[in-house]
Amino acid sequence: MAEKGANLVRRRPPQKEQKRRNDIYVNRKTDFAGQLERCQKILDSSEQEVTIHGLGSAINRAINLALQLEQRGQGTVELSTTTSSVKLVDDFEPEDDDQEGYSKVRTNSAVHIRVYKKPISKVDSERTCPT
Repeated sequence: MAEKGANLVRRRPPQKEQKRRNDIYVNRKTDFAGQLERCQKILDSSEQEVTIHGLGSAINRAINLALQLEQRGQGTVELSTTTSSVKLVDDFEPEDDDQEGYSKVRTNSAVHIRVYKKPISKVDSERTCPT
């Protein structure tokens, strides 16, 4: 909760779609190495892809995470990136009871990076046919 003027500001969490096992939501506070290992574990399992979501100031961290996975994959994974704008709601609550609270909608940028395993035939052909 942050204070701004005579109002207390409560930032509502962003609306998320139904979370799947292979969705990773990146923020600035979570341990980067832990997120990297979690993504790698998902890719090493039977899952064919992992989707990394980053919002606002966590976009750079999400991109870095995806690039690290691509580098670790040594040509066996590819990236597909999309961007979006997410609506966020801030609730302003007055400190004194004489005023009425209100909500304000703002938008923030988001990135969604699909890290997926290349088809085996594509990986093999790239290894045998140097460019």
